[in-house]
Amino acid sequence: MKRAHVKIYGRVQGVWFRASTKEMADKLGIKGWVRNMPDGTVEAVFEGDDKSVEKIIEWCHRGPPLARVDRVEVEYEEPQGETGFRIRYD
Repeated sequence: MKRAHVKIYGRVQGVWFRASTKEMADKLGIKGWVRNMPDGTVEAVFEGDDKSVEKIIEWCHRGPPLARVDRVEVEYEEPQGETGFRIRYD
């Protein structure tokens, strides 16, 4: 089990990034969340098996078709037992 805390920089808000991330996470069986940040970035937490977590991080480097990803920062943390995958609005 792996947990990654990810921050995505670029044109990543207003381009369906959160919805596309949720769709990809659901497809891969990833638990966690994604949200827009006031500074224009997108923040996410992914928990799942190693292969799936690495696959969604790789996807974050591209994002959905309208996104322009400049940089992705990843910090690995201890898994905390996330349940489901949700879009956060806080």
